[in-house]
Amino acid sequence: MDAIRKACSSLQEGYMPRVTFVVVQKRHHTRLFPTDRNKTDRSGNILPGTVVDTSICHPTEFDFYLNSHAGIQGTSKATRYHGLFDENGFSADILQVLTNSLCYTYARCTKSVSIVPPAYYAHLAAYRARYYIEDEMSDSGSTGGGRKPKDKVVEFRALPSIKDNVKEVMFFV
Repeated sequence: MDAIRKACSSLQEGYMPRVTFVVVQKRHHTRLFPTDRNKTDRSGNILPGTVVDTSICHPTEFDFYLNSHAGIQGTSKATRYHGLFDENGFSADILQVLTNSLCYTYARCTKSVSIVPPAYYAHLAAYRARYYIEDEMSDSGSTGGGRKPKDKVVEFRALPSIKDNVKEVMFFV
């Protein structure tokens, strides 16, 4: 939060937006199955928009599972959302509806996606950014071992210049 505050104040003096910080977890072992066969999609999965925020969730912390997408094949896997910090005062229902609605706004897909697009975009931007980091990568892309020592300096390539006609447009990767 300190880094976010510092970045906001560097943009404009006194700029302190209210922040809601939610962690998105896709890789977990939880699967949700319908108890009523009449409330399934054609694949037999739970319906898109299904939220589970009781029983299997943490008793005191704010987390929920949301299945925002329709299953194309196999068992749909709901995404877990864990609210860590909320200055906006969202109720559980409002945040769940907002999260589900955001899943319909991904620019690369005409249907709902499984995680919120800001998380998708952050993942894609981080994946692309690794191509600007210079290190001892071979042509095959492997580094040949474990992690880099903490004292090793990593060199960065200069980012390509951005043309004026796209500077004010969202960057899609």
